[in-house]
Amino acid sequence: MLENSMYEPEQFPGLIYRMDDPKVVLLIFSSGKIVCTGAKREQQVKDAVFKIHDVLKDIGALYEEEGKEEEEF
Repeated sequence: MLENSMYEPEQFPGLIYRMDDPKVVLLIFSSGKIVCTGAKREQQVKDAVFKIHDVLKDIGALYEEEGKEEEEF
């Protein structure tokens, strides 16, 4: 389980993940879409997305199609 996260599908259909550095909140949906709130600069959004990608990959929560390369930002 992710620390600093909350998932209550009866209340909200996405996982709410509070990141400390950068200090943002990510809303992560099963569709793969992510909403980032609280960032003051675009670089903070990029940093948060790369960090959450690594975290989700480490815990085995990502589905990646074979032969498909990761998108660059």
